[in-house]
Amino acid sequence: MGQFPATTVSFNLAPSASLGSAIKAINEVVKKSPLPPAMQGAFQGTAQAFVSSLNNESILVLSALVTVYIVLGVLYESYIHPITILSTLPSAGVGALLALFACGSELTVVAIIGIVLLIGIVQKNAIMMIDFALEAERHQGKKPFDAIKEACLLRFRPILMTTMAALLGAVPLALGRGIGSELRRPLGITIIGGLIFSQLLTLYTTPVIYLFFDGIKDRLAARRQA
Repeated sequence: MGQFPATTVSFNLAPSASLGSAIKAINEVVKKSPLPPAMQGAFQGTAQAFVSSLNNESILVLSALVTVYIVLGVLYESYIHPITILSTLPSAGVGALLALFACGSELTVVAIIGIVLLIGIVQKNAIMMIDFALEAERHQGKKPFDAIKEACLLRFRPILMTTMAALLGAVPLALGRGIGSELRRPLGITIIGGLIFSQLLTLYTTPVIYLFFDGIKDRLAARRQA
C-alpha cells in the first residue's frame, strides 16, 4: 500500500453466519483493541462492497422516494395527493422488518433491495383507490368522502388480487432450499412481510389520509381566495 507495509487477513464465514454479523464482530474487536496511529485497516473484496452498499442505502431510498413523488405529482397534477400515496410505505417497511425479525434474518443488502421493491409494489394499493376517487371528484362531481368510499368498495378485489399475485410470487424465494437460497431468502421474507402488513393497514389508513389532505387542500384554496 504505497510506501507502507501491508498485510491481508482473510476470514471465512461459518455455515450459520452472515457477512453482516462477521463485519460487525470484526469492528467490535477493533474498537476494543485500539490500533496505533500509524496503522489503518479497511475491508476488501465482498466485505468492502457490502459496507459501501450499506453506506449508500439511505441515498438510494431517498432518491427513489423523490423520483416517485415527482412522477405522481405530474400524473395527478397535485402536490398533496402524492404524499397520500407515499404514506403507504412506512407500513410496508415496518412489516418487512418485523418479518425479518420473526424469521431470524438480518437486514442484509438483499433485504434492502426487497424494501426498495416494496416502494413500487405497495403503492399500487393507494394508486388504485386515489386514481378512482380523483376521477369521481373531477368528472362526476362527487364529494371526497363519497368518492373515496366508492373507490374502496370497487377497487378492493383488484387490490387483493394483485397483492396475492406478488405475495405468492415471493413464497418460493422465502421457502426455497439449495445453493444460494440463503441469499434469496431475505428478499422473499421482506416482500411477504411488507405486503401482508401494508395490505392490512392501507385499506383503512389511505382513505383517512386522503380525506385529511383533501381538507388541507380546501383550506389552502380558501385562504388564497381570501
